[in-house]
Amino acid sequence: MADSNTGASAAGYRVLARKYRPKDFSALIGQEAMVRTLTNAFATGRIAQAYMLTGVRGVGKTTTARLIARALNYPSGPTVDLKEMTPQCEAILESRHMDVIEMDAASNTGVDNMREIIDSVRYAPVQARVKVYIIDEVHMLSKSAFNALLKTLEEPPPHVKFIFATTEIRKVPVTILSRCQRFDLKRLDAALLMQHYGNIAGLEHVEAEEEALRMIARAAEGSVRDGLSLLDQAIAYGDGKVRAADVEQMLGIVDRSRVIELFTAVMKGDPAAAVAEMARQHEAGADPQTILEDMADFVHWVTRLKVARASALQDGARTEAEKTRGTAFADELGMAALSRAWQMLLKGIAETAAAGNPEQAAEMVLIRLAHAADMPPATELARIAQSAPAVTATVVPLAAAVKMPADTPQAQGNLAPVSAPAPQAPGARSTSETVAVKQFTDILALADTHRDIKLKTDLERFVRPIAVTEGKVEIALEPQASPGLPGELSRKLEAWTGRRWMVMLAKEGGATPIAEQRKSARNRAFEDARSDPTVAAVLKAFPGAEISNVHQPFTPILSEDQDEESR
Repeated sequence: MADSNTGASAAGYRVLARKYRPKDFSALIGQEAMVRTLTNAFATGRIAQAYMLTGVRGVGKTTTARLIARALNYPSGPTVDLKEMTPQCEAILESRHMDVIEMDAASNTGVDNMREIIDSVRYAPVQARVKVYIIDEVHMLSKSAFNALLKTLEEPPPHVKFIFATTEIRKVPVTILSRCQRFDLKRLDAALLMQHYGNIAGLEHVEAEEEALRMIARAAEGSVRDGLSLLDQAIAYGDGKVRAADVEQMLGIVDRSRVIELFTAVMKGDPAAAVAEMARQHEAGADPQTILEDMADFVHWVTRLKVARASALQDGARTEAEKTRGTAFADELGMAALSRAWQMLLKGIAETAAAGNPEQAAEMVLIRLAHAADMPPATELARIAQSAPAVTATVVPLAAAVKMPADTPQAQGNLAPVSAPAPQAPGARSTSETVAVKQFTDILALADTHRDIKLKTDLERFVRPIAVTEGKVEIALEPQASPGLPGELSRKLEAWTGRRWMVMLAKEGGATPIAEQRKSARNRAFEDARSDPTVAAVLKAFPGAEISNVHQPFTPILSEDQDEESR
């Protein structure tokens, strides 16, 4: 008999999220703005024909929809003061009233489903004052279904009201939104959730530690339902008691004081202590990614204490240790160090999530953080660089990359220049009087000025320049070049300069194409950067760091005569 009773009790158990679902607006926590709007609207008779409820999961969208349906059909008239629980009220809250139709848009997405609603709105309610249609996750409706609903939604019969709920408000067409009164149900802060969960634990005659409730409220991320599900799980895990140690084990998190100790080791620049602390937390059951996420949360908390201490200290979800030691860190650490730690942790969390061995990835993140902890801010680095002795850099001229073959006239001191002239204003008229075409890059500049991007690209990729003289261009072509390129170049030069040009085509010889020269120059710049002692020291200090770009002024390639004059 005892076993039979136990089975019946288990079968009839209702989870906390359902058992303590609000039955009136006074129990709906954290949504005061919406309740006030509805109170005034019902009092003045300004009742909309459709409501749109939006918000993250678990903030009470479906519950609010049922409460609005109950308020619309309350015996004394539309009101938010729902003192008496009538049979109709119970039926609405339990989703079994024949005049309050609830449907899930995820499984009723098509035009046919909307047609059923359109056909049924013509009929008056059987028991209630108004017929209410509650459509959950309305963003799942197809475009055709939305369009089919538009006319009825804009001018429904007086006895029909619509209530929509969605977590993806951006996916709802603006034509639907414009016909609804919208309520954004906000996330609940951790302090309010803690109080709510504590009240429910008391109603369930369950002992709950404050720190355990704080952990559950944080893990809920503003969702009442998520937190109640965790509270349900914690009660079962602790055999009727909710202890902080049990919640830590259940959620795979660590005590906040341990997070602070890890943060202390990292910011002191002690990678050995940081790795040892993380190993202890991992052995205790903490997930490596969760450890880094908790670290990022504490960095954010210290930063808030630094920039807005008065408001931050009002956060009831923070422990006394977090407030005391966080304030000390805020006074000690600079904004540059906190911002750098935040950025490195964000990147490290993503790396840990994608790593085959999360523990190793998390350790590398902590090591990088510890090595960067004593790095001076950017302004200090700039000051050090400015006060350092000047370093003479050896610049390898690009002329070496375009040296002509020994059997060409250019080998005798006339290199094919690839430097760009001063930029010309867009739309300027290019004539022989205003533009001197003395080198191949002058031709490229003309193509750029006249917006002939295709010709410019072909000249850079497929042409080996040999010589440019008055009215004559001598080039060689790459095998991929179009046979008509010399003729096109001649015509374009004549149009741009107002005089005839002869394009002579050589079978071999010539400088390397401009595009190849630029690619080679960029590769050399990266190699030079890697061999620079300062850059090499930075790369060694930060394992995994890479050179993303090298910026240097463009050095024009000079002929030997010009180079001699510049010296």
